[in-house]
Amino acid sequence: MPAEPSADPQPAAAPSAPTGRRLLGDPAFLRLWAGSTASGLATWALPFILGLAVLEGTLTAAGLGAALAARTAGFLAAVPIAGALADRRSRRGVVLWSGLAAAGASPLVAVGAAESAVLMAAAAAVVGAGQGACRPAFQALTAEVVAEPRRQEANAALTLSVRVTTLVAPGATALASTVLGTGALLAGTAVLWAVAALLPPRGAAAPAAGPSAAAPGAAPASGPASGRFRLLADLAEGLREARRHPWFVSGLGALTAVIATGYSATGVLLPVVSRDGFGGEAVLAGALTAYTAGALAGAVLIARLRPPSAGWAALAGLALYGFAPLSLLFAVHPAVVIAAYVVAGVGIELFNVPWFTAAQREVEPSKLARVSSLDFLFSYGLAPVGLALIAPAADAFGTAAVLAVCAAVCFAAPAAAALAPGARHFTRPTAPPPEARQGR
Repeated sequence: MPAEPSADPQPAAAPSAPTGRRLLGDPAFLRLWAGSTASGLATWALPFILGLAVLEGTLTAAGLGAALAARTAGFLAAVPIAGALADRRSRRGVVLWSGLAAAGASPLVAVGAAESAVLMAAAAAVVGAGQGACRPAFQALTAEVVAEPRRQEANAALTLSVRVTTLVAPGATALASTVLGTGALLAGTAVLWAVAALLPPRGAAAPAAGPSAAAPGAAPASGPASGRFRLLADLAEGLREARRHPWFVSGLGALTAVIATGYSATGVLLPVVSRDGFGGEAVLAGALTAYTAGALAGAVLIARLRPPSAGWAALAGLALYGFAPLSLLFAVHPAVVIAAYVVAGVGIELFNVPWFTAAQREVEPSKLARVSSLDFLFSYGLAPVGLALIAPAADAFGTAAVLAVCAAVCFAAPAAAALAPGARHFTRPTAPPPEARQGR
């Protein structure tokens, strides 16, 4: 794929001004929102459509597992590379080529499902790479398109679209599957990826990334390997930038811990508890719907809410996920489980929106995509580890013990993160004045 030039040949749009006009009335943000929503819908749709293919008997469970594993591998491989490219060249360009790659590969997943498992896995990996590349680029592009005073509202609108998608799309897709086959549905995801690639606007010009730091006296890298060395140096710069913000490192650790335990308990143990403790799938369906409804409410709430200690409030919201595994630990009425998942859903958006907004505000703009890529790489990348370990742990120690540990981690990890410097407001601590440093 040809490299995109660093300079954008067309004038870049300035970030949206914080005028009295509603954010969704701003054409640039509306295009960004629609493109991000299309990518989110396409991301959600692939495993659901392939699951329908398993129910229809046109795809085996092993084939489904291989395709989803390949997609995850593509996602994890692309996230850090795309973060570096988005900072080095163009966030809009990364959205474009990653969306087009996913659009081109989506129909091949259907062809592979019918003809070749290898083709299906390869195509799913490309789709996953497109998904992974889009995530940090969209985060950085939001900071270019939307002025800082309106970014919390913008991030809430973006996450709201994701939650509406997950609430409405399953029924709509299942209904469409009664008249359309798997191939046609996957072609529909290709159209969504094309929209995600082509619709978002050009952002304001991001600050150019400076040259990578080199050892004193070292000669510049040259030859065929120089691009690889520069990529590694760019990634190292992103890691150093993340470490400059203790609140980000501690918050990412807490988020990763909650996803690896609380989310895994939901994914693996909630179906078991619903079946064995409540005699069917009603609690499973109700809890997942309640979580999405709670997240919708949380996104609406945080669009306007400005707590004085924003970081602590966000981490408290993240800790609310602990009520989800805790509700499964005891013999309670199903309504208690439903209520716990509503609370967890509200809490996750009380964390997500201020978290994204703080990163867009605090991180060096020329390194924002790389730092965002670390966010997605760790939080989403370690989730499969938790999913893989939960079931064996439950077999070895019992479901109750695993749920208790998951709940404890969900409560304790955000509490520990709140002790990090700058965590109260998600800001970098101010350095002490020179006279204070001299007196130490």
